[in-house]
Amino acid sequence: MPNDGQIVSLACEPLLLLCQGKCPEDGWDESTLELFLQELAVMDSNNFLGNCGVGEREGRVASALVARRHYRFIHGIGRSGDISAVQPKAAGSSLLNKITNSLVLNVIKLAGVHSVASCFVVPMATGMSLTLCFLTLRHKRPKAKYIIWPRIDQKSCFKSMVTAGFEPVVIENVLEGDELRTDLKAVEAKIQELGPEHVLCLHSTTACFAPRVPDRLEELAVICANYDIPHVVNNAYGLQSSKCMHLIQQGARVGRIDAFVQSLDKNFMVPVGGAIIAGFNDPFIQEISKMYPGRASASPSLDVLITLLSLGCNGYKKLLKERKEMFVYLSTQLKKLAEAHNERLLQTPHNPISLAMTLKTLDGHGDKAVTQLGSMLFTRQVSGARAVPVRNVQTVSGHTFRGFMSHTDDYPCPYLNAAAAIGMKMQDVDLFIKRLDKCLNTVRKEQNRASAVSDDKAEAADVEEMALRLDDVLGDVGQGPAL
Repeated sequence: MPNDGQIVSLACEPLLLLCQGKCPEDGWDESTLELFLQELAVMDSNNFLGNCGVGEREGRVASALVARRHYRFIHGIGRSGDISAVQPKAAGSSLLNKITNSLVLNVIKLAGVHSVASCFVVPMATGMSLTLCFLTLRHKRPKAKYIIWPRIDQKSCFKSMVTAGFEPVVIENVLEGDELRTDLKAVEAKIQELGPEHVLCLHSTTACFAPRVPDRLEELAVICANYDIPHVVNNAYGLQSSKCMHLIQQGARVGRIDAFVQSLDKNFMVPVGGAIIAGFNDPFIQEISKMYPGRASASPSLDVLITLLSLGCNGYKKLLKERKEMFVYLSTQLKKLAEAHNERLLQTPHNPISLAMTLKTLDGHGDKAVTQLGSMLFTRQVSGARAVPVRNVQTVSGHTFRGFMSHTDDYPCPYLNAAAAIGMKMQDVDLFIKRLDKCLNTVRKEQNRASAVSDDKAEAADVEEMALRLDDVLGDVGQGPAL
């Protein structure tokens, strides 16, 4: 049985949440959370005692297990014409949606984008959420057919533009030291060449795989403001990085950023299937929400609501702090390992999440050794690491990318990626380094064995050739004129 203090907590914390609309400083316990969700759920018509539903969508559920898994929030969120609208049959689900959006807005500000005006959770992953933004802009810019896109080798980013019916204009990155950075001159030149009225928007990126680093958001935002072109930022897993969030805040301050999109699973450690669309102009963000056709699943909103109420602001800030510490630790350990194998950690100081080490010593055997290393790591239960060859060619939605996965046509060397994302622990880093070390040693042993066999074959071939030449010479001597 809960004591008096717990009873007061069970009653007061939900009231404070409803009044303030902010993420609590300290996380709630499970009892408070479950009581709160039950109170919301009984506000939906499908949970009314004596409810008589005669429509085609009445929140009926055949499986009790499914009903429990969703805490009996069956109606979803929004109405057929607006994902943010209140659904009369589902007051509890609608309230859940409003609270979730309010909490997420609070956390975005806490993470560094203080001037954000509005946001909403959408039950689609990042790529489709970007598509929704582009489709909304279509009505504002009827002459536009192009999207300016500094290259980032991630298929969903490219497909998000093609799916929306626009032609991506790929801007190649420039190599500065080890880093791949935004070619600002090429961006501006392309806008002038196509004509600003024919450009739907500029589609930039923050979080990305090293050695590519976040786009120069401040400079791009100024270019967009100067040419009156919308600016949509793919901030897929950048919400967990104060550096990425600072770039967005500064870009909006000095120039133009219309919307920025981030993934729920990557930033809040919830199941895949949701994203947050946010921006600095509330009417435009509401316009995007109204573009969503039909109602939407409440699952992503429910997942992130439970997570944020469990963590509280202090819990989430602690995770952000630990992630930064893990980035430093991963960087240190990967640098040591790279040097032990005659490789080096690429210098990418502008990338706050992803790291890369060279694989030059494997390059003599072509792409095979590099891809073998990647598959070896995966079979040894190391997920997320990417072994990137330099000669990979791939066609995505009709566009051929040379050097695909390396964000440029011809990066100087192959490399291996690793990222310090939210939730990573020190034991994850230690285990990764240990397994990577073993895999590198195994690949090199196989290379040396293959080289030895190749040398033996070459030597045998040389001996055979010498023998043949000697036979030819002796044969010539034997057939010469008699003395």
